[in-house]
Amino acid sequence: MGGGLDPKHGVFLGPWGNLGSQPQKGIIHYGVSQNRLKPLGGALHAAFFNTWRRSRAQVLYVVPPFALAYAAMSWAIERNEYLNSKAGRAEFGDEV
Repeated sequence: MGGGLDPKHGVFLGPWGNLGSQPQKGIIHYGVSQNRLKPLGGALHAAFFNTWRRSRAQVLYVVPPFALAYAAMSWAIERNEYLNSKAGRAEFGDEV
């Protein structure tokens, strides 16, 4: 059952974990547990500067429409207050 040639399926190397080779000697494996690493190391610093960079790139797309909308709304409020005042009714009172 071990290592014989099978023309249909190839060579059986052995069960999982024992793939037909000699045990390795002299190989040392060091590792660090995942919960010992710093998974969020530098995330706050990177998030702050990345947000600043992305926001700075979008300023010219966002600010002009908002400034235009603010100016239009301010004009409309001022015009509405004038038209509903005594002077505005006297000037435009006959128009409906």
